[in-house]
Amino acid sequence: MEWLAHSLLTGKALFVGVWFAALFVGERLYPADERGRAAGSRWERLGRNLTFWAVNIGVSLAVVLPVTTWAANHAFWRPYWWTGLAGLALDILALDFFLYWWHRANHEIPLLWRFHSVHHLDETLDTTTAVRFHFGEVSISAVARALVILVIGFPLLSVLLYETLILVAALFHHSNLKLPPEFERNLSRVIITPSIHWVHHHARKIDTDSNYGTVFSFWDRMFRSKSPAVRLAGMPIGVEGQAEKTLASLLARPFRG
Repeated sequence: MEWLAHSLLTGKALFVGVWFAALFVGERLYPADERGRAAGSRWERLGRNLTFWAVNIGVSLAVVLPVTTWAANHAFWRPYWWTGLAGLALDILALDFFLYWWHRANHEIPLLWRFHSVHHLDETLDTTTAVRFHFGEVSISAVARALVILVIGFPLLSVLLYETLILVAALFHHSNLKLPPEFERNLSRVIITPSIHWVHHHARKIDTDSNYGTVFSFWDRMFRSKSPAVRLAGMPIGVEGQAEKTLASLLARPFRG
């Protein structure tokens, strides 16, 4: 099992790296919003977002992976019938259901929003926004998910596969890649696409507090959190009434009164 987990982690890193590079190049060649080509967006902002990613890679190795592995190895129970490919599919669905509610909680609980707002304060949206999270949010999320793993009994294999799926999905729906409208419309019936998630990053609170899905789009329809707004070119991105901050102030933001 240890060998399999190591192989999955290596494969995950390689696959996500290639996917990130492909989207990063694609969104600059075929942008849905021309603001993604601005000089400030290209250098200072990108450096800030990639710094968050570098820090969180360290947090993932030091905190997320050990906590997740421990939880998977000490799960309280696992139904005997919850196995095989059907069990794996059910795991993915259940983990995405949990993430929908956890994401929603990050918007509705003030303490969690202090950390999550760092992600939303990005005023331009592209693939690097998908990896811009405060290390505190990453750590808290790891503990919350570990509790779910303990209670439901998710195996490590399912969690690692779902983590890969999350990263692939997040990089895609944060991207500034221009897609054929009909293709994206059909895709959005099942999974979260850029047109859906950009509304979630609209600098208008009523839209920011909507469209919480990460992989599958039907949770928002099911729980009445889907915004009726549509993505428009030039729509303001960020947090309503607040401006982008420096790297130092973003790191300190959750701890200020």
